[in-house]
This record gives sequence, structure tokens and C-alpha cells, in this order.
Amino acid sequence: MAQLSLHSPVGDLTVTEEDGKIISLDWGWVPEQWQSATPILEEAAAQLNRYFDAEIGDFDLPLDPPGTEFQKKVWAEMLKIPAGKTKSYGEIAKILKSAAQPVGTACGANPIPIIIPCHRILAAGGKMGGYSGEGGLETKQALLRLENALPNEQQSLDI
Repeated sequence: MAQLSLHSPVGDLTVTEEDGKIISLDWGWVPEQWQSATPILEEAAAQLNRYFDAEIGDFDLPLDPPGTEFQKKVWAEMLKIPAGKTKSYGEIAKILKSAAQPVGTACGANPIPIIIPCHRILAAGGKMGGYSGEGGLETKQALLRLENALPNEQQSLDI
């Protein structure tokens, strides 16, 4: 397992790789002696920097998030939502023949936020819902603002 930390507009982030695939993205900085600059992690850091510079909206990285089969299905649906777009918990639930609450739970358990864009999932009526990343809804709104994807009534919120 290898890790690499980087600074971002939403706080310090640490990306973890195992067996050539990204398995997690966490808020915080790991000590330098625990970091490794593998090709996959360097590419992840480069893509994250390009994302925060609004040069790309979606990521092209090998991912292997640990989770249940249902969680993996929810995360796969999230990956289909392009930057600048959102879906509701209910819309994802309908695709998966589930209910909105388990979809929300899977969103909250996403081990690779930002890259697997759980911030693009909103509650009914365009409401923010929740966000498990550091900074909570402020971070979710910042990511959606970066992608020009905030619902109209949310555009004026300060972050």
C-alpha cells in the first residue's frame, strides 16, 4: 500500500493505492516518511490538481474501492454522472431498484470522494443532502461550484 498527500482548495488530501489501483482518498496529510510517489499516485495527484484548476471535470484512474456489492453499484452510477451535472438519491435508487436511503448511505461510505463524485448526488428538489468529506456541505458546495453544477438557488451561497 502506498500513499501520497497533496494540498487542495478543500484541504489537504491523501490518496492511497494498492495493487496499482486507487482505494481511498482521505482528508489530511500523512507524514513524509509514509508517502510514496508511485506512477499511479503521481497521476492521481496531477489529475486532482487539474480538476481543482478546472482543467478537467472527470478522472481517468484505476479504482478499486472496498465496499459491498450494493455500494459498488451506487459508486459505479456516480461515475456515470459527468462534471457539471447532478442526480438525486432517488434517481440513483430507481436505476438500482432500491430506495433513496441506502443510496445515501452508500454515498456516505464512498472511500474515494471527489474522484468518485458523490458530491454530484443531491436530495429531492435540488437540496444538498449530506456530504461526509471534511467541511461537510461547504465542501460539497465548493466542488459543485467548481463544476458549475449548483442548483440555481444555491449559486449565491458563500463558501
